[in-house]
Amino acid sequence: MKNFKILLILINLSLIAHTQNKINKKSELLNSSPKISNDLTQLIYNYTKSFPQDTQLSIALIKNKNVDFIGVKRTKDTIIRIQNYKSVFEIGSLTKVFTATLLSNLAIDQTIDLDDNIQDYINFKINVEDKISFKSLANHTSGLPVLPSNFDFTDYNNPYIHYSKDLLFAFLKSKVVLNKESINKHEYSNLGSGLLGFLMADLSKMSYEDLVKKEIFNKYNMANTTTKKAFLKNKIVKGLDSNGIVTNNWDFDVLVGCGGVLSTAEDLSKFALAQFECKNAELSLTHKPTFSISETMSIGLGWFILKTKDQSELIWHNGGTNGYRSSMALDVENQNGVIILSNVSAYHEKEDDIDLLCFKLMNELRSEN
Repeated sequence: MKNFKILLILINLSLIAHTQNKINKKSELLNSSPKISNDLTQLIYNYTKSFPQDTQLSIALIKNKNVDFIGVKRTKDTIIRIQNYKSVFEIGSLTKVFTATLLSNLAIDQTIDLDDNIQDYINFKINVEDKISFKSLANHTSGLPVLPSNFDFTDYNNPYIHYSKDLLFAFLKSKVVLNKESINKHEYSNLGSGLLGFLMADLSKMSYEDLVKKEIFNKYNMANTTTKKAFLKNKIVKGLDSNGIVTNNWDFDVLVGCGGVLSTAEDLSKFALAQFECKNAELSLTHKPTFSISETMSIGLGWFILKTKDQSELIWHNGGTNGYRSSMALDVENQNGVIILSNVSAYHEKEDDIDLLCFKLMNELRSEN
């Protein structure tokens, strides 16, 4: 996955003001369902028109727990409506929310404590001077680098496929240099989340796929969500690279917990609705702040927690791979949310527009309340 970028200023702008510039251009998209307002369809058109041919966006709009889907595709310089809420996309770092939820499950079951040292659960010595807790892996405060030093950074086409358990263990047994300035500070780490996913699976004596399927996907009836693309056959939307050319899907080995899940807008909407159930202890725990990043942003377990101008909160995460870009924001208190899956590359020059669209759509939903 591409390294995470906190678009704090842009996020705040999109949450502070309603959209001022409504476009007047016409598109087949604007012949929308009566459930989707013209303001929302115009926003989607405005943000989709700069993406390459064959770009798809699969969007779930959740208002007061009611879900509407809108799918769009750019084809022949026209943006058309399509039904793609069951279509499968790579979700990239949104996977980290599932990995953190697995951690929450084990903490609720008292199998582990969030502050436990991971060394106590590994049968070889990690060559590191400082304690690494489970919580620090989930909230990116461990001081671990973005990726291990023995990771091949050069293959954007499929960079995680060859990073095995043996390579991870070799890294952990070598001198692991934590960024001292980042311990107890926030520094995003794909390695940390991937290591957490490995530990969750190892402690449960299951593969990551089997564990996340048992604890999350089956529980919330997410039938088209998996880390195994072979299970999805022809449901996967083809990813586009930064030039709009079809690219291959990414495959993950030991670091699958940082970004290896594929899903649909329909399935993620089910997971989103579950977040609104206050009696769901393992999900509610992931929403609780564990570290303050700034005055307007903190992090729970996996989820980033954003404070809006009116002091309400959103939980949010995004994701990106070479062929896909995603964003998901939820207003738990008011039971609203926006999910966007796309085959826009995380390396496309306009990739940040997926997050901006997500927040502007959320802003419109909030204004309609």
